[in-house]
Amino acid sequence: MKKSDKKRIELLDELRGFAILAMIVHHTFLDIGFFLGLPWGEEIFNKLCVLQPVFWAIFIIISGICSRLSRNTVKRGVIVLAAGLGVTLVTAVIMPLFGVTGAEIYFGILHCLGSCMIITGLLMPLIKKINPIAGMIISAVLFAVFYSISSGSLLFGLIKLPEVKTNLLAPLGLYSSTFFSADYFAILPWLFMFLFGAFLGKYAADGAFPEWTYKKRSKPLAFVGRNSLWFYLGHQPVIYAILFIVSLIIKS
Repeated sequence: MKKSDKKRIELLDELRGFAILAMIVHHTFLDIGFFLGLPWGEEIFNKLCVLQPVFWAIFIIISGICSRLSRNTVKRGVIVLAAGLGVTLVTAVIMPLFGVTGAEIYFGILHCLGSCMIITGLLMPLIKKINPIAGMIISAVLFAVFYSISSGSLLFGLIKLPEVKTNLLAPLGLYSSTFFSADYFAILPWLFMFLFGAFLGKYAADGAFPEWTYKKRSKPLAFVGRNSLWFYLGHQPVIYAILFIVSLIIKS
């Protein structure tokens, strides 16, 4: 289609906005337990963890779809990865200087998404040559194969991997018993979920999504979805500030 004929797929923005807001609510309960020392915060956080994979899938698949629509996926990936490194600087270097530990993020969702964007962008000429249905099937199979890699196995435990004694491979899902990251998304298996979205994105690029996906239903969700990076970067400082004020009020 001509550039002027292309319509924005509003549903993608709305779903991404919903996933980001769900993540913010989820993190808020953890922060309540962490900063205010209230057990019910962490209890609710743990109970909601069962829903996490749904939000992860929504966000990562949509990011994969958008990689097919982007003019420069590699450039976007570098920006997102740089934002992730900024998060590492704040949580692992700056915050500990003020006595806040246990929130270090060494390879979180931004590191993972940025890496997936760069890899997918570099592979895009090859991706475009592969039948999208076949690509989605292969990506789904490989995602299943590598899903349990961070637990030291493949195929959901059927194949045991040798013990890893270094943390240098943590970005790939392999690490030693000393590794910790408050938010952790390894390139494997999530790259394959991202690629699933990239193959699905072929239909988005062709304007072949169902007509109802192009209609806007929620301006607030669409706004959050379009600015998801800024909401992700800003939500924790805002939550920390609010909880800090609440803690001062409680102590007084």
